[in-house]
Amino acid sequence: MRTIRGWVHETAGGLPRTFWYIWANTLINRVGSFVIILLAIYLTQERHLSPTYAGFVIGLWGAGGAVGTLLGGVLADRWGRKKTFLTALYSAAAMMLIVGFARGTVEITLSVLALGVVSEAARPALSALMIDVVPAKDRLRAFSLNYWVINLGFAFAATTAGLVAGIDYRLLFAIDATTTVAAATLIAVTVREPVRPKLRPAPATAGTSARQRTPGLRTVFADKVFLGFVGVNVLTALVFMQHISTLPMTMARDGLSASTYGTVIALNGVLIVIGQLFVPRLLKGLGRATALATAAVIMGIGFGLNAFAHTAWFYAAAVGIWTLGEMLNAPSNSATNAELSPADLRGRYQGVFSLSWSAASFLAPITGAAVLQYAGDAALWLGCLGVGCLVAVIHVLAGPARERRAAELRELTPTAEAALTEDTTFTTEPELLDERTPALVPRR
Repeated sequence: MRTIRGWVHETAGGLPRTFWYIWANTLINRVGSFVIILLAIYLTQERHLSPTYAGFVIGLWGAGGAVGTLLGGVLADRWGRKKTFLTALYSAAAMMLIVGFARGTVEITLSVLALGVVSEAARPALSALMIDVVPAKDRLRAFSLNYWVINLGFAFAATTAGLVAGIDYRLLFAIDATTTVAAATLIAVTVREPVRPKLRPAPATAGTSARQRTPGLRTVFADKVFLGFVGVNVLTALVFMQHISTLPMTMARDGLSASTYGTVIALNGVLIVIGQLFVPRLLKGLGRATALATAAVIMGIGFGLNAFAHTAWFYAAAVGIWTLGEMLNAPSNSATNAELSPADLRGRYQGVFSLSWSAASFLAPITGAAVLQYAGDAALWLGCLGVGCLVAVIHVLAGPARERRAAELRELTPTAEAALTEDTTFTTEPELLDERTPALVPRR
């Protein structure tokens, strides 16, 4: 009993109250995240679009997301984390309903593009808020817990999405919009805007001096170490995003139904729910670059196995393998991202990092669907294996430079970090602003 209690405290104890509000917001939002799961099937089977055009439409979600993440990152720094997040989430709920009731091809295409903009604008604001409120020493645990609850919600959504679609596809959009509004409202009534202190000038990035540095997107795009990290994440995301774009198409080619795909892909969420909370222990003492490289190889192998899959159980086995890689990648990736982001520019840095996912969201379905249609399954999935191995090599080579950059930022902001972690533990009760709540843990 003491061992279990100690593990729970080690995994979830001592995190700020505001983090748990963010955690709850994520859970509410994700349990209804039906739209992105079945969008490919909805477009091809309900709206009768070709696989290539459906891939293009899903890609426009990513293109809109590219705009949204940059806009959201800038607004998070200038306007505020909370205001940006709430505006984006409420707008996303409205756009989901518009997409669900759109009928013409042009209407669907443009509304999906707009949905990509507003939904992804929330991502950098929420990421910056989480980094603000969680002390640096606890971030790996916080990111693991947040990723765990994302997949708890995803497992539920993936399992039930096919059943809801069997009743009426429009219900998918209505329920998703409802949970999005509920999640936003929770943040609106429980979280206050962080007070961000003024920091000392950041260290020079490649090609700039500390005096020349001006806080803005130009600073982010001059940071070659960070941009290299963003670039390699694009490659990782190109492989990963195939699970919601070309994987359902491949399974449909093998005669498997939408509900079968939902069940198979739900295994991803179930495995993460079961195993993600043990990942911080596995990663203890393991360098970030080593962890990311290992994860990339495992993910590549998992996706590569789809080249030989034709039955539900084989696809499920492949999902199990690449899920292990995903579980290792997610917290290490987020922690590295946080370490490379100056405190006064976190919104912009998170926006540019989120841009890597948006770029992959645009490119993955278009390139994946084209390869699937013109070169076949084997070329697509074995190509994913090759990209995974390439990503692993890049992580190993780039590791030392990232460590030096992170050390520079740690020297720059120790005082500011202390202020952030003290001043941004918000509740609606002013007397509890600095309270830490080790006993406040999620129910299993």
